[in-house]
Amino acid sequence: MKVLQINAVNKLSSTGRTSYEMSEYLNSHGIDCCVSFSKGPTTEHSYRIGNNRDTKVHGLFSRLSGKQGYFSKKATKDLINFMDEYMPDIVVLRNLHGNFINLPLLFDYLAKKDVATVAVLHDCWFFTGRCCHYTSAGCYKWQSECNNCPQLNKYNKSWFFDKSRTMHKDKKEYFSSLSKLAVVAVSKWLRDEATKAPVFENAKEITYIYNWINTDLFKSVDSDNLRAKHNLQDKKVLLAVAASWSSEKGLDTVKEIGDRLNENQRMILIGRLPEGTLLSDRVINIAPTESAEELVKYYSMADVFIQPSLEETFGKVSAEALSCGTPVVCFDSTASPELIGDNCGAVSKVGDIEGMLENINSILSKDKAEYSADCRAFVEENFSMEKNLIKYTELFDRLTG
Repeated sequence: MKVLQINAVNKLSSTGRTSYEMSEYLNSHGIDCCVSFSKGPTTEHSYRIGNNRDTKVHGLFSRLSGKQGYFSKKATKDLINFMDEYMPDIVVLRNLHGNFINLPLLFDYLAKKDVATVAVLHDCWFFTGRCCHYTSAGCYKWQSECNNCPQLNKYNKSWFFDKSRTMHKDKKEYFSSLSKLAVVAVSKWLRDEATKAPVFENAKEITYIYNWINTDLFKSVDSDNLRAKHNLQDKKVLLAVAASWSSEKGLDTVKEIGDRLNENQRMILIGRLPEGTLLSDRVINIAPTESAEELVKYYSMADVFIQPSLEETFGKVSAEALSCGTPVVCFDSTASPELIGDNCGAVSKVGDIEGMLENINSILSKDKAEYSADCRAFVEENFSMEKNLIKYTELFDRLTG
């Protein structure tokens, strides 16, 4: 069997690491797998789609036209030529909204060649007109027909035109043209949402397989030197992580929690902040990092991890924190509560900062060791790389017969 993954990135960020890890696992288990990607390092078993100039031009045309995924024709034709040589039995579609692929050409090829296709939902873009998330906007038009999009200035911004209706209609035609289509969501919540999407009415199967965590990497390690570096030897440490902080990611929540820390508490806030953001002097902002090893040290150092986001299709940073033995506090929103097992943290009502503070202080009042074993066990049971990749290979077998 040959498997070709198509993703915006390789070995970068969560989806890039997931693509790379699937490729490494399948190739080591006798299944030929290649990652085709736009950005990131070229690794063994990979194919680079287009170049940086093409991506920039695609992004410009996308903003001018309001349509994303309709450009990069040469890069996509080159990919199709590569696919003709590689002859994949399965194509795994991941994040395609990175201004690097031409959807009409790609889906026409998959349909004509009758290639078994797995659409992995890392966010909601595949089944909406244009947005990656919609719960904060309270927009559910994708369940019938997208139009008059309330989020034209988010995600891949449109400067002039609202093409959400056209893109939603086209996506339905694209996915309906595939006779061997399976849809994999990365959480139960997202699976349930996908079953309501007319875009996937032709799918043979809509299921969920959790993202996996590399438990050999994400595990508790000594963090005394890191505590000393930040002068936190005698402090209780709260940790929150995002690539870029925004209101949807919970910036207002972490700011308020930071303002209300006592003398014995400190917060580490990893990620880019909007210009002009003011933080309490008890909050330490750290630049985002692509180093998993560095993140492991921060996860291990923390006494509690805060997940304040209102829109998470999975929430990999929460799972990584749990894998390092750190309990998690989150809001009861989208997929976040699925990641909190018994004695692994606490779930607060959406927007209830008082309740979140109570849960945080309750956890901090105990020794972290009272949670760590259960956190780790929950990850090994639900987010095991081996177990979840076996689920993928079983799905591939079902789809190809």
